[in-house]
Amino acid sequence: MKEGPVTGKSAAERRTGLLNGFAAYGMWGLVPLFWPLLKPAGAVEILAHRMVWSLVFVAAALLVVRRWAWLGELLRQPRRLALVAVAAAVITANWGLYIWSVNSGHVVEASLGYFINPLVTIAMGVLLLKERLRPVQWAAVAVGTSAVLVLTVGYGRPPWISLCLAFSFATYGLVKKKVDLGGVESLAAETAIQFLPALAFLLWLGSRGEATFGTEGTGHALLLAAAGIVTALPLACFGAAAVRVPLSTLGLLQYMTPVFQFLLGVLYFKEAMPPERWAGFALVWLALSLLTYDALRTARRTARATAGRPVTGRAAAPADAGERSPEEVATVPATDTAATRP
Repeated sequence: MKEGPVTGKSAAERRTGLLNGFAAYGMWGLVPLFWPLLKPAGAVEILAHRMVWSLVFVAAALLVVRRWAWLGELLRQPRRLALVAVAAAVITANWGLYIWSVNSGHVVEASLGYFINPLVTIAMGVLLLKERLRPVQWAAVAVGTSAVLVLTVGYGRPPWISLCLAFSFATYGLVKKKVDLGGVESLAAETAIQFLPALAFLLWLGSRGEATFGTEGTGHALLLAAAGIVTALPLACFGAAAVRVPLSTLGLLQYMTPVFQFLLGVLYFKEAMPPERWAGFALVWLALSLLTYDALRTARRTARATAGRPVTGRAAAPADAGERSPEEVATVPATDTAATRP
């Protein structure tokens, strides 16, 4: 039987893929340690530098690998280009809120946003795409909703940072599915749209004498420029992992990111965790356990059902994660890993 593009990889290739996966999700999980280093720059200035320098580094990477064919095709499709603009706007809001939340002492609440993101994704699938959920998925959504209610009591307000991060990231993933661009190409297109507004803001900030770039020393300027590397390097590792390991594996690895962020918030930043917050997080983790169990069980059933059958190009496509973005992989535990996702 002919194997799919991922399953046919050698043990060494899979090991390399796993190492890159751990590196990608590990770096995303440790990124809360980086943003405070950029103070006294405010969240909006940091965000603008992240946009500008991300384009610089991603464009340099594309020059090295000479992958530009997608650009001409994208420019000839106005609807697709408009979707890229929507994705750029949504991820701008997500990035900005995340940077602000970390530098304002809300690391734990921000981590919650990425824990509940799969729950929000499947809820959007039901409401917007009319998807049907299996009983275990319904149970997970119900448990997740209960968790939000418990956390609302615990915080004395809805966990709006978590909800905004989760809904913006889920929306971003939904739009990116429609665009259908690879991770690096998508980041290049989005940051190209973000570049001029971000650069204009930085120039305006400098004209008012309020910019920290160039006024707080060389080290600070280099750290602001490094925001582009912090954005692009994990994505490069993710891309190397995505072509070597199954999407189901990446879907499980994704939980490293919010786990690391949560642990940093509690152990390093010493954020308060009263009993009611522990209860809310426990319910969220229970919901994610249900989703993961359901996804793995469904994947095993699908594998048994297709065992011995010739693998067609259509059937092999989901195994090839080379053109999947991290945002698309983020929905894997919440859906059938062997099904073509909308």
